[in-house]
Amino acid sequence: MLDVSPEDITDGPLLRSLAVLSAPLLAQNLVLVTQEVIDLFWLGRLSGAAVAATGFAFPVMALLFALAVFAPFVGTQVLVSQRIGGEDARGAQRAVFTGFAVAVGGGLLVGVPAYLGAGPLLEAIAFAQPQAVTGTVIRLGAAYLGVIALGLPVLAATDAAEAAFVGWGDSRASLWMNLLAVGSNLVLDPILIFGWGPAPALGVYGAALATVLGSAVGLAFAAGLLVRGRNDGMVSHAAARIDSGEIRELLEVGLPTAGQQVASQSVRIVIVAVVFAAGGAAGLAAYIVGARVATIAFVPAQGLQQATQSVVGQNLGAGNPRRSNRATWLGVALAVGALSAVGIVQWFVPGEIATLLVPELGGEAFSLSISYLEVLAYGYPALGAMYLFQGGFNGARRTTVSFYASVAQYWIVRLPIAVLGAFVLGVGVVAVFWAVTLSNIAAALGLGLYYRYSTHRGMLERATEAAASPAD
Repeated sequence: MLDVSPEDITDGPLLRSLAVLSAPLLAQNLVLVTQEVIDLFWLGRLSGAAVAATGFAFPVMALLFALAVFAPFVGTQVLVSQRIGGEDARGAQRAVFTGFAVAVGGGLLVGVPAYLGAGPLLEAIAFAQPQAVTGTVIRLGAAYLGVIALGLPVLAATDAAEAAFVGWGDSRASLWMNLLAVGSNLVLDPILIFGWGPAPALGVYGAALATVLGSAVGLAFAAGLLVRGRNDGMVSHAAARIDSGEIRELLEVGLPTAGQQVASQSVRIVIVAVVFAAGGAAGLAAYIVGARVATIAFVPAQGLQQATQSVVGQNLGAGNPRRSNRATWLGVALAVGALSAVGIVQWFVPGEIATLLVPELGGEAFSLSISYLEVLAYGYPALGAMYLFQGGFNGARRTTVSFYASVAQYWIVRLPIAVLGAFVLGVGVVAVFWAVTLSNIAAALGLGLYYRYSTHRGMLERATEAAASPAD
């Protein structure tokens, strides 16, 4: 039922291909969100400082992942999908090996300096935090960040393996990888944090170590599948070689997505400071509640985006530009419909959602949370369209479009509206809420218009020719 072959992707019903590929990815993303909630649960039982420390370190962690993980992830998925669509199994195998190599190398290049400079780095950005950050929070945050930084090669390689399976059209393997990784993390969390049984109590070190070890379990499972020859052999001895041309091709596709993540994560650090300056602790609490809820709401769009990138890539590799175009628009329709439904529910019951997430929330923080959840709901359909248009461009190797769109969305639209509305027009923190939604709508409209323009100008036909070029 959940099987889809390259022939299904390039010749079968598009709706079924997108649904079958995206279903495990949707489940996988929900599992990852669950992991974040469970991590927060155990750390909350450790201490408030532990929760604050991991929250303080999170923006830096997001930047590390942007630099080390996203380039090999998207580059591997796109190259593998296009080559499988073009029936170039050997080229796809080389892309799988190159993705692993780039992930491990990038993890080391980013992770080692981050480990050595974790403390000074957090101290340097403490000014951007909305509250006085204590020495204990910085110390615990540096400890957590240091372990994650050292484990970055493992985390990046695990994501590269996931991308290889999804690019091949095997999202079930990706789902099982993440179930094992997250399941191991959930089991290890209390053991390593509190020192259950013979294990020592490691506190925040233990929480970070559980994340890395859980990812290692998922990576080991993926390696077992690859060695056993899943999908008629995704790896081979002949493909296991370092090739500068392969690395360059993968990075040309993947690096813009890394830049896209850097652009979005860096502006969020500034936005947090704006939120606190405009709305104080209540405004910050509302912003955090909205961000947590939005993370869950984005799950359908993220799963569909990954599935669409593979479907578009395989059809371009198979010489089907029109089918690739149809896949993108079908994905847009599905994402808009799914997020519209989520937005309607959120708009009608924002108070219940806020209470479910943070039961102790009250007063102005609760009122502002309701306002933010309502404002966010208006932009959910646009957010779904934005993700899927990005997937269409990414599948065609036009990842630079997604990068420039994100720079415009966050730095040219969101941040100016937030600052001008909050401080110049005197709207207050609600201006930041509207800045988020308006920037999402602007990004969706801009990407949609440019996608239509680009396809009429032959973008997909040129991408088909590029995908048909020999990989050797």
